Amino acid sequence: MARGPGSQCFPKATRLRNSAEFHKVFAARRMVADDMLVVFGLENGLDHSRLGLSVSRKVGKAVARNRWKRLIREAFRKSRHEFAMPLDLVVLPQKGAKIPTARQVENSLCRLVRRLIAKGCKKGFDKNTPGET
Repeated sequence: MARGPGSQCFPKATRLRNSAEFHKVFAARRMVADDMLVVFGLENGLDHSRLGLSVSRKVGKAVARNRWKRLIREAFRKSRHEFAMPLDLVVLPQKGAKIPTARQVENSLCRLVRRLIAKGCKKGFDKNTPGET
């Protein structure tokens, strides 16, 4: 299987994998939300975006939580090449949101990432973002 820029795989390099990476994104306090998702983001200085998921038990039982995670990962895989800059994203389902379709999650994620980039650029996303090493 070829793994080029259009690849739909989700390798470890595209994931936030430890709590320090999640804390760095949360500490930047750059967040956008709609009625479906909450997205925290921070420019990562890499050549690709990475995704972290935080799906609480408040969302529902394991079946519902796993469904949300699958939908968000799929939306990220399909749209990550459209992001204008490489970001570390932490995505959460909005409290009380019903489980949507894959298309709805993809549309919501793309729209929110565009808003996050616009909001971040106004505040000055740069390589010297506080909290980076």
